[in-house]
Amino acid sequence: MTRISAFSSPLLLGFDEVERALERLSKAAGDGYPPYNIERLPGSEARGDMLRITLAVAGFSADELDVSVEDNELVICGRQVEDSGSRIYLHRGIAARQFRKVFVLADGIEVVGADLADGLLSVDLARPSTDKLVRRIEINGRG
Repeated sequence: MTRISAFSSPLLLGFDEVERALERLSKAAGDGYPPYNIERLPGSEARGDMLRITLAVAGFSADELDVSVEDNELVICGRQVEDSGSRIYLHRGIAARQFRKVFVLADGIEVVGADLADGLLSVDLARPSTDKLVRRIEINGRG
């Protein structure tokens, strides 16, 4: 059975990467842990538009978090080390839960930095402003 895609139009050339990115997003959309916000920050001339992704990572230290960029994907992982007998719990409601959160980045988006404060991990992104490029193509005569 063949799959019909919105990107199969002959007028949309070179959008196969976008289609693959949308497939990756649809597979990861069901994971709600950890909760996160995405906000737009005031931009500047030097950096253009700014975005901030804030994840609620209470209980994680900076050593237990990893932020990396792989193939236009921002990957944020958290791995807590399980206490092996050093504590005796009467009730354990806070689990040492691992996570991997992936955000697909558009071309040109760069990660500026990451901060951890008060149980919130903030990752700042910059989208440099681009000038509209208009280029005239010369037509060669054949004959």
